[in-house]
Amino acid sequence: MRDQVERSRMPLSRIVEMNLGFLGIQFSFGLQQANMGPIYRYLGADEAHLPLLWLAGPVTGLLVQPIVGALSDRTVSRWGRRTPYFLIGAVLCSLGLLIMPYSPTLWFAASLLWMLDAANNITMEPYRAYVSDRLDESQRSLGFLTQSAFTGLAQTLSYLAPSLLVWWGFDADLVDANGIPDVTRIAFLIGAVISISTILWSVLRVPELPLPQEEIARMQSDRLSFGTALRDFVAAVREMPAPMRQLALSMLLQWFAMFAYWQFISFALARAIFDTADPASSGFRQAVLLTGQAGALYNAVAFLAAFAMVPLSRRIGPHYVHAVAVALSGAAMLAIPGANDRAHLFLLMIGIGIGWASMMGNPYVMLANAIPPERTGIYMGIFNMFIVIPMLLETLIVPVIYRPLLGGDPRNILLMSGVLMIAAGAATLIVRAPRRN
Repeated sequence: MRDQVERSRMPLSRIVEMNLGFLGIQFSFGLQQANMGPIYRYLGADEAHLPLLWLAGPVTGLLVQPIVGALSDRTVSRWGRRTPYFLIGAVLCSLGLLIMPYSPTLWFAASLLWMLDAANNITMEPYRAYVSDRLDESQRSLGFLTQSAFTGLAQTLSYLAPSLLVWWGFDADLVDANGIPDVTRIAFLIGAVISISTILWSVLRVPELPLPQEEIARMQSDRLSFGTALRDFVAAVREMPAPMRQLALSMLLQWFAMFAYWQFISFALARAIFDTADPASSGFRQAVLLTGQAGALYNAVAFLAAFAMVPLSRRIGPHYVHAVAVALSGAAMLAIPGANDRAHLFLLMIGIGIGWASMMGNPYVMLANAIPPERTGIYMGIFNMFIVIPMLLETLIVPVIYRPLLGGDPRNILLMSGVLMIAAGAATLIVRAPRRN
């Protein structure tokens, strides 16, 4: 009975502690978003081929998350069914962050990103499923939007970390033999510590609830294996709830756009504000720092906007809130190539932040109330495919169109992304998910 009471209502402080590990996961993602493109260029990558070097994220997400989601639904261990995946992913992620900024060659950095992304993906969907496990239906909106808020906070800190180091006296132009700045290496070291420590805090402070004996008996009667996970995956796709299917187009458009934005924003700002495309120049390093500052601002906006969206989503429905939010983000992307100073750029980050807050929260609110609780892990894993498939398509399509259709100019990538985000907002309006508190 005590477990049932704890499951039905949880104080806000406990929800915050439960989601603290998400801060570590998203700090890692933020470091990748802000720094992997420049790191690849420092190591000699061609600008048009950059998306191919980001292939690790969508491929590992496509392969790892649905299977891990299904496995975590069936795992029985002394630590719980989700916790083993949190811990394995956190350890591997911290190792990847420690080694990445010391990459001696392009192939080494690209290979290491595969390990880092696999680690993040091992942790991600079991963590999202954990929210549905631990909270009752009335608090799931708060749970997922708290994760969205932690995403904003973590990525604010991760994007801003190199600039903070410069403001504290480190030399932005001090680089190693491969051209990677010292401030980048220190930021990745900080990320490694945050990744492992926040996951451990969440696991120790808010452990999983024990499974009922009848649930354990049911899981053990159908032995955990790759085959059972694959069978569950196929059955779940066949029986996918209608609201989840309706979200597919919106997810395709918005994640294609956002992935392209992350890859090319530093290069667009280098041209628009610093008038350079040379990765060895001081102007380019300043553009990378400015990208971090702008990214920190939009993530700070996302941190605040996530909380404001809780009552809005309850009152008018998460699909309407999401439609407006991602359209605002698209309008901001369209305006960035015309920004010629920091003040204009920072103003536009408000729109990016509102859209990002919604992307990390509202689709999961729409999804959580439409799927059966006993299959939360596998459906969260499948839903992640709605994110990684657009990313995979972007990595394959953009190198083909970058020079012939987009003129080899990263600013045109942002224009394309803005149009896609506005279209994603319109596509969200077809979703007819039930509105629940």
